[in-house]
Amino acid sequence: MQHQLGEDPASHAPRPVSKFKKDYYGGALLIVIGLAAVYAGIGYRVGELAHMGPGFFPVALGSLLALSGLLIAVSARGDKPAASDAASHGHPGGMPDLRGGICIILGILAFLLFGEYGGLLPATFAIVFISALGDRDNTLTEAVLLSLAMSFIAVVVFWWALKLQLPLFQWGG
Repeated sequence: MQHQLGEDPASHAPRPVSKFKKDYYGGALLIVIGLAAVYAGIGYRVGELAHMGPGFFPVALGSLLALSGLLIAVSARGDKPAASDAASHGHPGGMPDLRGGICIILGILAFLLFGEYGGLLPATFAIVFISALGDRDNTLTEAVLLSLAMSFIAVVVFWWALKLQLPLFQWGG
């Protein structure tokens, strides 16, 4: 491939996908998955809030997922793709930044381990804390505060309101 005089060879390199497109396509994917869940759930008896049928939960979650996807896609349309998007994500050599994905996977594994051997509070704290560290913008203090807040919410919702049969604390299995 020959380059004309004065032409920048780097201008032919593939352009990275901007945050605008990622959010837009991610929102569209959530809408499709949510609507598929609603469609599948309608095939069962949905019922009502007081007397839920087997299709109620998939329809409710699918609707929430589709609504979340719609909000993400609409908010992405308001953003203008920035020229600095390519420089702010990933490593300079073109490798993707895997920190977020690794922290989320480690958080899930910690939740499984602490849920089995430690109880609801340590498991909730671990998954939120480790996952929060996947965002480079979070400080340790922010991760701890977020973990404490989510642990409190988990106790209120799952242990107190829903009477989940997972102890708050336990030692061993």
